[in-house]
Amino acid sequence: MFKVESHQFVFPAIGSSCALLQDAFYTPFTIFAPLRPHPPTMPPPNFPPLPPPPPFFWGETPEEEYYKSEGVRNSKSYFETPNGKIFTQSWIPLDEDQPVKAVVFMTHGYGSDSSWCFQKICIAYAKWGYAVFAADLLGHGRSDGLHGYIGDMDKAAATSLSFFVSVRRSEQYRDVPAFLLGESMGGLITTLMYLQSEPDMWSGLILSSPLFVIPEGMIPSKFHLTMYGLLFGLADTWAAMPDSRMVAKAIKDVEKLKIIAVNPKRYAGKPRVGTMREVVRMTNYIQNNFEKVTVPFFIAHGTADGLACHTGAEMMYEKAATAKEDKELKLYEGMYHSLIQGEPDDAVALVLADMKAWIDEKAQKFGSKCSTD
Repeated sequence: MFKVESHQFVFPAIGSSCALLQDAFYTPFTIFAPLRPHPPTMPPPNFPPLPPPPPFFWGETPEEEYYKSEGVRNSKSYFETPNGKIFTQSWIPLDEDQPVKAVVFMTHGYGSDSSWCFQKICIAYAKWGYAVFAADLLGHGRSDGLHGYIGDMDKAAATSLSFFVSVRRSEQYRDVPAFLLGESMGGLITTLMYLQSEPDMWSGLILSSPLFVIPEGMIPSKFHLTMYGLLFGLADTWAAMPDSRMVAKAIKDVEKLKIIAVNPKRYAGKPRVGTMREVVRMTNYIQNNFEKVTVPFFIAHGTADGLACHTGAEMMYEKAATAKEDKELKLYEGMYHSLIQGEPDDAVALVLADMKAWIDEKAQKFGSKCSTD
């Protein structure tokens, strides 16, 4: 049974901690240490080797056939910006005569992209009757930029935002509610996009495990950030940071971890110096600007998240200027970082049901107030 306590949704812990896969999934937030050679790490004993990657996260079924079976239409394109070309996708309800409830613009997390398991949440919203758009961040997936490198998070946010705004202002979507959704580091960048936007551009925010507070053991050392800074930017793109391999706190379901691990577009290198510097800078910035958030928002966060402290979500809930009846925080007891991609199916269904209930209510409530004219 599930029970509600205040604004928290308590969910019993499911399963045991998943095994660590060598080079399967990286957390970008690490303890900085002096560079030195170290022996290769061997995979855990008795763990089966990873299978060859399937062409899609769902397997061998052709894309068009799979999307049709899910009741959605998918399209892909590139969007030119002053900062480079970014890869974009959309997921729309299959029935072309069905009016969309709202449009949702989604941003993935660090090292990920919009073409693998992140699609799960995109498809879910489209099946609920929403038009969904996503873009690979600069330095991620099929977008321009050095893989795994975000040397200016303001610019990365503004680049994806330029695509989102172009769709939001189009004749087709200018008068329907519009929401921004972000996962993990994408939640941090989504909040930055909101702060960069014109007033009344967005109807609300949806954040899944947003990275607002870095866990204490993974906060980069100020000393090492300073030392790299003394190299006058030469080290900024270096993939030189050791990773703390916190996969056991990211993905609870081992079978789902195996699929995530073979994403062909996933950044599999060590975290880059500039990216880590920007994560520290922007988490501090957002923490100091929560009071500027005035739109409705929904935050989902697991209490056992080892990659992004749920205290950051609680901080936003307390500090945001949003009316109390329009902000909601769901804390899921025992859940890890990846709520949609990495939890057992019944836990995922719970999170998605909460998301659907919130956006359905807000889309109906604010539908007549969202013209961008």
